[in-house]
This record gives sequence, structure tokens and C-alpha cells, in this order.
Amino acid sequence: MRKRSATVRVARWSALHPWRAIIGWLVFVVLCLGGGIAAGMNSATSQDFRVGEAGRAEALAVEGGVQLRSTEQVLIRAASGPLDETAADAAVKDVTARMKALPEVASVAEPVRSADGRVLRVQVELNGSEQEDQEHVPPLRAQTEEAAKAHPDLVIEETGDASVSKGVDGRRNDDLKFSEAITLPITLITLAVVFGSVVMVGVPLLLAVTSIMATMGLAMVASHLLPDTGVGMSMILLIGMAVGVDYTLFYLKREREERARAGGRLTSEALVEAAAATAGRAIVVSGLAVIVSTTALYLAGDVIFDSLATGTILVVAVAVLSSVTVLPALLVKLGRRTERRAQRRAAKRRDQGKPVRTYEEKKPGKVWRALLTPARKHPALTLGLSVLVMLGLALPALNMTLKNPARDSFSREIPAMKEYDRLLDAFPEQRVRHLVVVRAEASRAGEVTAALRELAREAQEDRLFSKRSGAPLIRTSDDRGTTTLELNTPHPTYSEEAEDSLEHLRADYLPTTVGTLPGVETAVTGEVARGVDYVAHQNDKLPIVLGFLLLMTFLMTLYAFRSAVLALLGVGLNLLSAASALGLLVLVFQGRWAEDLLSFVSLGGISSRVPLFLFVILFGLSTDYQVFVVSRIREAALNGVPTRQAVLDGIASSAKIVTSAAIVMVTVFASFVMLHILEMKQMGFVLAAAVLLDAFVIRVMILPAALLLLGRLTWWPSGAVRRAQERSAGRFEGPGGGFEGPGGGFAAEGAGEGSDGWFEQHSKEGSLPHSG
Repeated sequence: MRKRSATVRVARWSALHPWRAIIGWLVFVVLCLGGGIAAGMNSATSQDFRVGEAGRAEALAVEGGVQLRSTEQVLIRAASGPLDETAADAAVKDVTARMKALPEVASVAEPVRSADGRVLRVQVELNGSEQEDQEHVPPLRAQTEEAAKAHPDLVIEETGDASVSKGVDGRRNDDLKFSEAITLPITLITLAVVFGSVVMVGVPLLLAVTSIMATMGLAMVASHLLPDTGVGMSMILLIGMAVGVDYTLFYLKREREERARAGGRLTSEALVEAAAATAGRAIVVSGLAVIVSTTALYLAGDVIFDSLATGTILVVAVAVLSSVTVLPALLVKLGRRTERRAQRRAAKRRDQGKPVRTYEEKKPGKVWRALLTPARKHPALTLGLSVLVMLGLALPALNMTLKNPARDSFSREIPAMKEYDRLLDAFPEQRVRHLVVVRAEASRAGEVTAALRELAREAQEDRLFSKRSGAPLIRTSDDRGTTTLELNTPHPTYSEEAEDSLEHLRADYLPTTVGTLPGVETAVTGEVARGVDYVAHQNDKLPIVLGFLLLMTFLMTLYAFRSAVLALLGVGLNLLSAASALGLLVLVFQGRWAEDLLSFVSLGGISSRVPLFLFVILFGLSTDYQVFVVSRIREAALNGVPTRQAVLDGIASSAKIVTSAAIVMVTVFASFVMLHILEMKQMGFVLAAAVLLDAFVIRVMILPAALLLLGRLTWWPSGAVRRAQERSAGRFEGPGGGFEGPGGGFAAEGAGEGSDGWFEQHSKEGSLPHSG
């Protein structure tokens, strides 16, 4: 007797004890969510984000207590016409008094007048860390609103780092709700088209939603090991809905096929066990492939990628768990309901003297047969043209420029950003701050200060820096060991001018002034420095991450199919798919032609996190599709079907389910293009494009053409297919013509090469319960 795999054993237990499995799953979800709420979320702190020289500078400044602090700017201007001096002075005194009375405020600066004299600016420096600043914004803005009411003839408004961050977070939350509102109806429609049943539509959604709920709780617990950056929950929603529905669809479709082939001769329990032997294993392997691929993000050495990886891994693992545990129980309950209906319909037809109809398996549609025609008739030409098209789409990626999106790229629908624009119109020098940090012996504080003054004088003669009236802004720590100089530039954070100003500062001005002092440690930080250093850090890590990713994809495919040829083909197709999607991303977002169409402000580049994120997630999802499709082909080949026919039948029979899953994923990802955060727009666009290309070009054109050209070489070095086809005359034939169909029938689940099929094995054991 061949030993059943763990997947089959778990599904069998679940099928035989459905209520226990269902209640057990609900208890698991409640425990995960309750445990997470009890543990709370451990959010990342500012030191978790530090990278490169900018990170070192921030650490030095924080240690000395002279770090850059968040500032809020209160703007005072006339509603129309010139600014009334008396009214403006009264408003300044009122605002200053109100702000100084708040415990969240560290200091309030003297008012500064704009160059045209029409606007006064009062700078308010906040206490606490960057993470606390958003909590400090409401009382400040409340006081600003009270001041505006007290001076109705003036316009008094507030903007700043914390206001913008809070506005962005609020907009992100609203966007996610909007995305969910779009995604769910389209997912429902897609599932209804696939299954034609309201009940069957509810199963994938139920499992996806409960999986997401359980994962959110687990993510809160995991945040105490790897702090959360705020993006983990977004990734859980994004990936959880996609793979949760994806895995359930595949299992449901397979159970329906087994029911059709059995023709009412087997019970729901036996049919679910049969589906577990094929679809269950494919789900576990594909889920494991996504998880293993996603672990590559940890090698990036970045807290945001750690958070993305943790959310993705947890939600995929939970989705797989739900598919192989509670899903079989739900299918048995639904199957019994279907059986009772079928028996009532059969009895009624017999009473009426009509022939009894059995559930028939739907053959692959004409559309998919037609789509496969080019690969079937002209595989070499189809392969060549398809690869050329994909390479053509990938070409723009060669000109990709990585940028770190900052405040300038945020949506102007955020009120604080409109106020921010008015601030920059009046005070352009407030756009970017560079902070030069110097650590030296306390006795040398005077020399350091003199050198920093010289540096400030040289920098202000450079057109890349803002001109400052009065003394440069220099601060020295209480122990006189750390001194900082703040310099401004009027250029957007992502512009070449802003990056050039940082380069001049680091490479020219700093070495020739403070750098000439012996025994002095220097570093530069600020928004631009953080972005530049982050991109450099990612470029350093990229070869390691991609190398690990390629190796793991090869090994996972090799494990799934015992074929080095398929493993190499899978790596190549994944690279082609990712490169093509990146090319489209550059074409759309790096230029300005699509700004109005998609409502964004171009950075002149791509957000630095997007390409690496794309490669890792797409490699996982593409391997996911590869496992589903090639599993069907291998099953047929292991049942002795010639490789050519196995390829065509396997792809045709899995096309509808893969396409349906792709539509769900594309819907989820594409909804992010409508969001207001540029980075989320780019992520949603590139993932949606990649999945579309993967499902409709890679899986329909390139993969079948390549496999048809490879023939039996596809399975090298495994000899299982060759031996199975040599034994093809001995395939199992069941009552009424057997259970073989366009997918290759019930092939072995991979437990042993050359197996003659799951049904043959269990029929001999007498372990298949029959209905009636």
C-alpha cells in the first residue's frame, strides 16, 4: 500500500470530520486575531530606517541631541490685496503664544517675511521622534484653526513634515478602502462567471477574508520580532485576496472535474481526497514557491522590505493552510448538498420516464483552443515572435532611473500638500534641508564652528543652494562634541539639482573645510541624502537578492517537477515577464505623457523600491502559475499521454482557471493604480501588467510553444514520463469508460515517479467510498 501524502491525509480527515475542521479553522482565526490585538503592533522607529552615510549622520546627531526635528510652518497672509501690518503682527503674537503653550512644541521661531512681502511664516519646531510627530499634529492644527477664527480678515493655515505625513497616511487608508470597494464586486463577478453559483462564489471569498483576518493578527505578533513600517497590512490585503481566491479557485475547479469524471459513483469525501492528491499538492508547492521567493526580500537589509516580506509570507502560508484544511470540509458539506439535489432531480426524472442526467465535465472552450492554435501549428514562429514582443516591451527598462519618492511627489488632493505648495511659492528655500553633522573633541568645538561657517559661505555662492540672510544655522550639543549646520536648496527632492547639491556638499565643500581638521568625523543627512543613500544601498544588495531569487526559483521548480529543463525554462520566463513589466512601468511613469491620465506627478524615474519588489513578488506568483499549469501537463504525461498532447490538453484544461485567477489578481493590483500614493500606483501597475503578460502571453504563447519544441526533453533528467508512456497501454480504466480526460486523468500526486494514478492505487486498496 502506497503511503498517502500529508496533504491527502489532512484533506481526508477534514472531509470525514467537516464540522470539526470548520470550527477548528474559525477558532484558529479568532485566536490569531485575538492574540495579535493583545500583543499590539510594534511599529518601526526612526533608527530602523537608517541606511548609509545619512543613517550614520542621523545617529550622530541624535546622540548629541542636535538632530533635524519636524517643523510645522504657520502661514499668515491677506485674503486679498496687501498684508495689513497691524493685523499681521497681532496674528503672529496670537499664533506664537498659542504654540508655545503646547507641550508638543519645542520652540517657535521669529516670523519671516516672504520676498514679495505678502506672506509671513512662523516656524514651529516639534518635540519627540518622527513617529510621534503625527500624533502631535492635531493639537497644533486645532490652535491654528482657532487663530484663524480669531483673525477672520487673514488667512492662517499650517503645513509641514508632520501635517503632510498625517495627510498621506489618512489618504492611504481612504485609498485602501476604495480599493477594497472596487475589488470585491469584480471578484464576485469573476467567480460567478467561473462557477455560475452564488454558494461557490462565497467559498473563495470566505476563505480569503478569514485568511487575511488571521494573518493580520499573526502580523501584529510578528512585529515584535520585525517591526512594522505600516506597509505590511497593505501587503496582506493585496496578496491575501489574490492568492486566497487563487488557491481556492484551483482546488474548487479540480473537485468539480473529479465529480464530473466520477459520474456520481463516488462520495464527496472521496472526490475531495482525489482533488487533494493533485490540486492540494500543487497549492502547497506553489505556496511554498511564493514563500521561498519572498524570503529574498530579507536579504535587502531594509526594514520596509522586511515588513513587506513578513506580511506576504504569513498571508500566503495561512492561505495555503486554509486550502488544505478547512476547504475540503466546506467542499464536502456543499458536495452532500449537491448530491441530495441530484438524487431528487434523478428521482423526479425517473418518475417522469425521462433519462437521468449526470454531471458532465465542461470541455475547454473554443476560445482557448483557438488561442493555442498558433503554438500548436507553428511553435517555433510563435515562440520567436512572442519573445521578440516581450523583449520589445522590456527595452525601456534599460533607461530606468531609480528615485526615492518624497514629499514633492505626494498627491495634491491632500489638504496639507496644497498648503505645502503655497509655502514653497512664498518661501522656495524651504523645500529641502541638508544637515551636516560633525563630531569632534569638545575642545575643538570653536574650530568646527568656524569651518562650518566657511562651508556655509562657499555653499551659498553655489546656485544649487538657497541664499540665507544672516548667520548660518549652526547648533552645538550640550557636551560640545557634536555640531550641525543646516543648509537649504530650492529644488525638488527627486530633482537632479537637489542630488547635485548633495554631491557638491559631500565631495567638494565638506572635504575642503571641516574635512581638513584632524580627528573629525563628518556625515550629511536630510531627505535627499536619505534617498540617494537608499538607492545606493539597494543597488549594492540587488545582485545578492536576485542571485538568491534565481537559485530558489530553479530549485523549487526542480523539486516540483524533477526536471532541470523546466526549472531553467521557469527562471527564463520569469525574467522575461518581469523585464517586460518593468519596461512598461518605465514607459508610463518615467515620462510625463501619462500624468493626467493616471493622476500623478512624474519623478523622472521609478520609485526605488518597486523593481526589487516586483522581481521578488512576481517570481513567486509566476512560479505559482507555472506549478498549476505544468502540474496538469505532467499528470497527463505520467498517465502515458504523449508529451505533445499532454501539453495542449493540460494548458487548455487549466486555461480558464488560470485566467480567472489572473483576472482576480489584476483587479486587485490594478485598483492600486487609482490610489493617490505614487509608489502604490507604480506597484499596482507593474504587478497588474506582469500578471496580464504572464497569463496571456507567457502561459498561452511562449510556454506551450517551448514545451512542444522541447518534447520529451522537457522532463530531463527524470525518466518517469518516458516509463509512464511506455506503460500507456496499461492505464486504469474504470467502470463506464474510466476517469481519464483532457487533463490527463488522476495522475499520481508526485509521490513516486511513474505511478499509474491516484485512483488506480486507491481502488486496489479498496479505500474509495462509493455513493449509493
